[in-house]
Amino acid sequence: MSNAPVIAAVDGSEHSLRALEWARKEAVRHDCGLLVAHVLPDHAQLYAGRRASLHDASEPAEFADPVRDWVRSLLGADGPGLPEGVTYEALEGSVPEALRVIGSRARMLVMGSRGRGGFASLLLGSSSRAVASTAACPVVVVPHAERGAADAGAEAGAGAGAGADADADAEQSAGRVVVGLHAAETPDDVLTFAFTEAAVRGTTVQVVSAYAIPPSPSLVIDSPFAVIPPEGLADEGDGVPAEREMLRSQTERLAPLRERFPDVPVEQAAVPGDPAGRLVIASRAAALVVVGRHHPRRTAMSLAIGSVAHAVLHHAHGPVAVVPTLKDDV
Repeated sequence: MSNAPVIAAVDGSEHSLRALEWARKEAVRHDCGLLVAHVLPDHAQLYAGRRASLHDASEPAEFADPVRDWVRSLLGADGPGLPEGVTYEALEGSVPEALRVIGSRARMLVMGSRGRGGFASLLLGSSSRAVASTAACPVVVVPHAERGAADAGAEAGAGAGAGADADADAEQSAGRVVVGLHAAETPDDVLTFAFTEAAVRGTTVQVVSAYAIPPSPSLVIDSPFAVIPPEGLADEGDGVPAEREMLRSQTERLAPLRERFPDVPVEQAAVPGDPAGRLVIASRAAALVVVGRHHPRRTAMSLAIGSVAHAVLHHAHGPVAVVPTLKDDV
């Protein structure tokens, strides 16, 4: 997959514009191609079928595709083509199925959280959910602007005088990669994806695990993460036993990744409570949140997305990567 492209799924909406911008930067980080994919609307697909069946030479050879022109203008293309390293494909079929098929040859597939036809109140569109649930490649869902508006306002207030949107973008791009880990169950592919993304960004991986026991009276459920380095896990420490055991399990599980990615700083966090809720909180300061699609021991016919991934996709304040956990669920 070293030469596989990053694929951006677009439909001309503002939501897909955010996904396209994110995917373009990602392709630069990985030094790979960018493939922009647009699933044609029903009327365009009907036209193509009618022309093919009637062999009507008087009809134009191609149906006008305003999304292709929109992509060209956004990417600053000179002439009729696209910038070097960028290709465009118009797809036919249902949106989830067409993107699932093309995603089989992708490094990752990037799409907005809602499409052009989505209701404004929806946190996650049906196509985004369906593709994240079934694609053979990692799917990155970039949330719509309203999802992070409150957090952006809070950050602007905290950094009054910092000024421009460019500063906010720079701060976001420097954020850590957060990955949810169940030490006994999370597949290696999920961790490898998270560490790779941190490496190409030159940033930290924060590994978050949650344990389902009541916290001690001294802990507040919404308190900040306690980030503890491996060297701080001495036997005489004062940590909660479940927390200390989880951190030890994390350290053991992460050892091969630390060896493989020696330049990637690692933070470990073991916290009480709901894993999805903790990952959503962490997403406020993250460039990317990485989760596995579902439990690795489910059968190949069980394609439903897991509860943690489902909740994080709906509520995270930034991009979320859903990494497949089965090799045969394509």
